Amino acid sequence: MKRCLSLLLLFFLLTGCTSAPETSSEGPDEPAVPAGPSISTTEPSTSPEEVPDPRRETIDRLLSSMTLEEKVGQIFFARCPQEDGAALASQYHLGGYILFGRDFKDKTAEQVKEDIASYQSAVEIPMLIGVDEEGGTVVRVSSNPKLRPQRFQSPQALYEQGGIEAILADTQEKDELLRSLGINVNFAPVADLSTNPDDFIYDRTLGQGVEETGDYIAQVVEQMSVDTMGSVLKHFPGYGDNVDTHTGIALDQRPLELFWERDLLPFQAGIQASSNHGMTAVLVSHNIMAALDPDLPASLSPAVHQLLRQGLGFEGVALTDDLAMDAIDQYAADGSAAVLALLAGNDMLVTTDFQEQIPQILQALEDDVIPQELLDRAVERVLGWKYDLGLL
Repeated sequence: MKRCLSLLLLFFLLTGCTSAPETSSEGPDEPAVPAGPSISTTEPSTSPEEVPDPRRETIDRLLSSMTLEEKVGQIFFARCPQEDGAALASQYHLGGYILFGRDFKDKTAEQVKEDIASYQSAVEIPMLIGVDEEGGTVVRVSSNPKLRPQRFQSPQALYEQGGIEAILADTQEKDELLRSLGINVNFAPVADLSTNPDDFIYDRTLGQGVEETGDYIAQVVEQMSVDTMGSVLKHFPGYGDNVDTHTGIALDQRPLELFWERDLLPFQAGIQASSNHGMTAVLVSHNIMAALDPDLPASLSPAVHQLLRQGLGFEGVALTDDLAMDAIDQYAADGSAAVLALLAGNDMLVTTDFQEQIPQILQALEDDVIPQELLDRAVERVLGWKYDLGLL
């Protein structure tokens, strides 16, 4: 009897069997093989160690160490004040400054560099430094001949001269100039569609159809990513033939199907082109997209942000157009435009009056109007953008 048991044990040691064998495939009348003892000749398997994610670790470390005031400051991409820029950046822990023509006027490159360096040295978390340098009618930097002898040309002019190759060469030169000054985000390219010279937005677009514009956006975003320059696709969900929202309300009554057939496609192309880099943000306009939300401007509409997140699968930073524009005055008469914008789904708020808006956000958090997790999610995206741009 002992010899039989020894032979049985030796059999299972040699075969390494640890569980019952499969039932024989010879037919239902074949007797089942009884389960053997649970014996194994190998060490228990262990799950492989998780590969460290430096990006995630950096974001988590910063987020866990930040005060509420620091978190709120990070979601503001503020218009750079004319005076005390460094002190205010430090006081309010600002996430970024967007510079305009007045910040470059008559200055040399060295003076601009010194200004930006002073902002960066005043804060603990490096700032996003942005500018609208689209080319053509919107040029903040190259409008100053001390910084570039000629203004950057519009995408339309470049496209007519040399196609997409001319645009990409111009993009690369533009990125080099901006980076040399300390600028890390260009609020470009314009992803709006327009082929009608009478449209308000026409001069700032490529002036071509859906396919050409989509290809243009994808390639410019890719080039900017290669150059480590943050890009901003604007003005989501597409400006169309609407009026200027700097001076009033723009009601877009086009059907949703038309957006999917036309306006959303260049944004989709840009988002897909940036998926491997994470250096692209999307700016949401103040146009009212009646097909989704007839009551609120896109920048303040949860439905429009849901379209961006779920419809287009965008996971990066969504930011508002300037909250100080006339198009949203009546929707935030109590001064709570920033609160409404954050609740809608924006991660960064572009505004001139950040000194008034930041206390509004802090009060809304204290009153549980804004959930803490909503703020944390926005800050995570902002820090992720900064990490991908090499700032952290």
